Amino acid sequence: MADQTLVRDTIFALSSGALPSGVAIVRLSGPATGAVIEAMTGRLPAPRNARLAAIRDRQGTLLDRGLCLFFPGPESFTGEDCGELHLHGGRAVVSAVLEALASIPTLRGAEAGEFTKRAFLNGKIDLTGAEALSDLITAETEAQRRFALANSDERHRRLYEKWRRQLIHARAMIEAALDFADESDVPGSVADTTWREIAALRSAIATHAAAYRDAEIIRDGLRVVILGAPNAGKSSLLNVLARRDVAIVTEEPGTTRDVLEVNMDIGGMKVVLTDTAGIREAEGRVEAIGIERSLQRAREADLVILLEDAAAPVPFEGVSDKRLIRVGSKSDLVEGEMPEGRYACLLSTKIGEGIDHLLQLLRDACAGYGARAGDLLPFRSRHVALLREAVEALDAALGGEDDALELRAECLRLASTALGRICGEIDVEDLLDTIFSTFCIGK
Repeated sequence: MADQTLVRDTIFALSSGALPSGVAIVRLSGPATGAVIEAMTGRLPAPRNARLAAIRDRQGTLLDRGLCLFFPGPESFTGEDCGELHLHGGRAVVSAVLEALASIPTLRGAEAGEFTKRAFLNGKIDLTGAEALSDLITAETEAQRRFALANSDERHRRLYEKWRRQLIHARAMIEAALDFADESDVPGSVADTTWREIAALRSAIATHAAAYRDAEIIRDGLRVVILGAPNAGKSSLLNVLARRDVAIVTEEPGTTRDVLEVNMDIGGMKVVLTDTAGIREAEGRVEAIGIERSLQRAREADLVILLEDAAAPVPFEGVSDKRLIRVGSKSDLVEGEMPEGRYACLLSTKIGEGIDHLLQLLRDACAGYGARAGDLLPFRSRHVALLREAVEALDAALGGEDDALELRAECLRLASTALGRICGEIDVEDLLDTIFSTFCIGK
């Protein structure tokens, strides 16, 4: 980690979100923080104690009356001296304070994610903690909130560091067997035992990496596609579930020519619900493109609602290898008895029948993923790529029985390096701008 003294300038930004608001918080971080707060408010408040003060610019003009706080480093979020000005959240008030700060030569406006980046550089958080913090800020559902909060407590760093230490120890044992094979305190069975431990570790890392899809669903949403023949009621169902007119609904077949998406919160889980073009022999090129897009979305979906007009069914099998909920629509037009077990749900968007039943089926589909929101899962594609890189290196080490021990030990080093890069322990300078640019200004 970088030392605190390597970052010398002082930054500031509005950290409390969109204006106007009841309260606006301007955050500062860097060596000039204490002097700036003292100059603008008359005196520095006691550390971590709020003080009501008149806030003035360099000419002494009163800008606002609000709270000021001071957090001396290293006991602060960034590890540097930090401060906060709590203002009334009017645009003119905030603008005046930001202009006053910008006029001070030793200060500059913060870049996106720069406060969190400094926290990382000063050893206050690791990269997985920073990424989890980004997810917490953007969380839209209860499952996303719980997942991001669970991921922010360094549990990933502890796990990956444990695996890395195991690999370093294993490499040391193998090199000891190589260099001191004739010594009495390095028994010949050490290498054999070590390779068995490495094989078990490789299996644990691969199993952990394979759980990424569950984490991806929690973070980005369960992808649900409504699929069926024209006029089965797909667009009407989307509108009812979304509780607004997202899609155009007419009696004319083929009205929907492209995919339409809406984000929903179902049982605390984010669900990305997609309406698609009716599947039939297309009558034109535009419709044919829409149908192909529909089938592609269905192939990529986590769940397909296969919708069929129960009053005038058109046989359609959909995507056979996908998890399906078979739904019959237009139940208000059905005459006679419906064959038992034909549909998991029978509904009518016109009279509202069966909608609650379908929502319950969707909640049930989400429940398993929501239950995993507190589990230890790799939650970024970057993590998975490095975990797989480690597994590949371990495969090379384990499969290279005819190779020289030096080469197999080098594979262990590559695996431990990949694990170290996940949390930022090793060679991550090229990643920092990419990771922290996803944050908002002021965080």
